[in-house]
Amino acid sequence: MKNITSKLIILLILTLVACSTPEKKLTVEVYETSAGGNKMTPVTAVEAGEKVLPIKLLPQEKFQTITGFGGSFTEASAYLLNKLGPENRKKIINAYFGSDGARYSLTRTHMNSCDFSVSNYSYAPVEGDLDLTHFSIEEDLDDIIPMIREAMEVSEDGFKIMASPWTAPPWMKDNKDWRGGKLLPEYYDTWALFFSKYIDAYKAEGIDIWGFTVENEPLGNDNNWESMHYTPQEMTDFVKNHLGPRLEADGHDVKVLGYDQNRGEELKEWVDTMFQDELSRKYFDGTAVHWYASTFDWFPENLQAAHAAAPDKHLIQSEACVDAEVPKWQDDQWYWSKEATDWGWDWAPEQDKHLHPKYVPVYRYARDIIGCLNNWVDGWIDWNMVLDKQGGPNWFKNWCVAPVIVDPDQDEVYFTPLYYTMAHFSKYIRPGAVRIGFEHAEDSLMVTAAQNPDGSIIVVMLNQDEESKQVSLALGGENTDTIQISGQALQTLIIPGYKTKTNTN
Repeated sequence: MKNITSKLIILLILTLVACSTPEKKLTVEVYETSAGGNKMTPVTAVEAGEKVLPIKLLPQEKFQTITGFGGSFTEASAYLLNKLGPENRKKIINAYFGSDGARYSLTRTHMNSCDFSVSNYSYAPVEGDLDLTHFSIEEDLDDIIPMIREAMEVSEDGFKIMASPWTAPPWMKDNKDWRGGKLLPEYYDTWALFFSKYIDAYKAEGIDIWGFTVENEPLGNDNNWESMHYTPQEMTDFVKNHLGPRLEADGHDVKVLGYDQNRGEELKEWVDTMFQDELSRKYFDGTAVHWYASTFDWFPENLQAAHAAAPDKHLIQSEACVDAEVPKWQDDQWYWSKEATDWGWDWAPEQDKHLHPKYVPVYRYARDIIGCLNNWVDGWIDWNMVLDKQGGPNWFKNWCVAPVIVDPDQDEVYFTPLYYTMAHFSKYIRPGAVRIGFEHAEDSLMVTAAQNPDGSIIVVMLNQDEESKQVSLALGGENTDTIQISGQALQTLIIPGYKTKTNTN
C-alpha cells in the first residue's frame, strides 16, 4: 500500500510540473505594410482573441531554391535618375540595393532599345557587319551602366543581372523594321555573336551578366514597339545550333532562359519544345515568364507543367508591372483600392475579359509573388524601377506604373506602396533560400514560407479582407505568440536561426 501511495504521489508531482511548465515560444520578428498606413512597420504580439488561425511550418518539406527578387535597369529609369539631384538619386539606389533597403538580388536589363527607352537604337548599327566589328554599348555609358555601378557599390551581397533583347537590329530581320518580323537565317550566327560581345563589353565596364532570355515576348505585341518573333521550334533551334554553341566556344558561363512571355496555355507548348532532347536541355537553363495574360490569375497549372517539363531548371518571372495606367502621385490609397485596370480591360477578347478585371495594385503584386512561389517559380523581377508622373519616359507612350515615381522638374521622389510590397519579399527571402511546406486552412489569407541559408525561416502573409486576423505560427513543437495582421495588409514574419537550434539538439 505504501508503495502504491508513493507512486501516486510521484505521478501527481510529475503531472503538476508538466502542467506548470510554460509552453515553448518561438521568437519572431514581424513587419507590416497596410492600407492603414504601415510601411514595413514592426508589429508586436497581441493577446489572443476568440479565433486564432494556426499556420504550421514544415521545413522538412523542401521545394525550389530561390534565385532572387528585384527590378529592371531600363533606359527610362536611368534617364530619370540622371535628372534628379545627387541626394535623391542616392536615396533611390540605396532604397533598392542598400542593406537598409529592399536588397534587390535579381535584376534585368534590355539589350538594344525597348519601349522604355528614349529612342530606338542598336549596339550593331552598321548593316552587313557580320563580324560585328562596329559593336558598341556606347548608348548605355551615360545612363544604364552608371545606374548599375552605383547599385553594385551599395549592395553588400551583390545581385544577378539578366539581359533581354527586344529585337535584333532591323537590318538582320525579314521586315527591316524595329517592330515585328523575324531574324533572317543568314544572320543567326551573327546574332549569337551579338550576345557574346555584349557579355564582353559589359565585363569591360566591370559588370558581370548572369543570364539571358533569348527574346522578350517572342509571340509579339501587335507591332507596337521593338519586337521580334519566334515559334517555339525556331527559338529552340537557334539556341541549340547557334547561341548555345557560341557562348560555350567563347567560354561564357551564363544562363540561357527561353520563352519570356505570358503564363497562358502557350507556356506548355513552349516548355515541351524547349526541353525536347538532350541537346536543348544542355543549352536551356530555364524558362522566363510574364504576368500579362491575367491581372489576378497566376496560372498554377501552367507553372506546375513548366516545372514538370524541366524540374532541374530555373522558372523565373522576368517582367511585371501595372500597365495601361498613369501612376497616381502621392496617393497611397489608390494603390490599395480596386481602381486599376490593365491592357485587357479594354482589349482582351470577350472570352478572356474575366481575366482582366479592376484590381488592387498591392494585391496584384503580393498575390502574384506568393502564387508564383507556391508553384515553383524561383525568381520574380519587376519592370521599371523608376518612372515619372506620366508613367514614362517611353518613346511609344506606353505608360506604366513603377514602385518609385519621380518628378525630375521638382526633384521629388514618391515611394509608392508597391515599393514596400516588393521589399517584403526581396529584403528577407534571400538567394539560396528554399521554399518550405506549411499547413494553413484560411483561404482569405495567402501564405508562403522559405528557409534562408542562415537557417532563418521567413513567412509572408497577405490579408485581403478589411477585417484584421490573428495567427500563430507552429514549428517543431513550438509556437509564436499571437500575431495580428491588419485588414488589407502584407506581413513578413522572421523566425531566426532555426537550423542552428535543430542541429544542436
